[in-house]
Amino acid sequence: MPVLLIIGGLLLALIGSALTAFRIRSRYTVVTVEGTSMAPTLSPGDQVVVERRTIDQVRPGDIVVLQPPRRTGDYEPVSDRAWNIKRAAALPGDRIPEGIPGSEDLPEVPDGMLVVLGDNPDSIDSRHRGFFEADRIMGVAVRRLGGSAL
Repeated sequence: MPVLLIIGGLLLALIGSALTAFRIRSRYTVVTVEGTSMAPTLSPGDQVVVERRTIDQVRPGDIVVLQPPRRTGDYEPVSDRAWNIKRAAALPGDRIPEGIPGSEDLPEVPDGMLVVLGDNPDSIDSRHRGFFEADRIMGVAVRRLGGSAL
């Protein structure tokens, strides 16, 4: 009988560990930075922990991971499997920064959109592509792995 209790306890512990791992994985993911759009804050090869969030959980200044806009202006369409890492500069209802294409007649960022900018002035971001769709946000970078905090 004690052997069955031990096996049962181990089984419960294993199931609990699996559920915990699933919950963590569904809320967080690790992304490896490619490119220099966030230099000097992030460099190619840096890995960041991304907490899955929606637009209502993003704040100006957060570093967000999101898919590029479906419409790309003068830029070639990008695969839906591509991800961008940029800084949220303006959210729905915020004043639009200068130089954002398609914003000339708008007083503020429209609902369902956001303005993102790379820390590197040469970044391809909202200054080139206009608004990014909020529903394409994966989440917010909350920690750099193996390095300093964000």
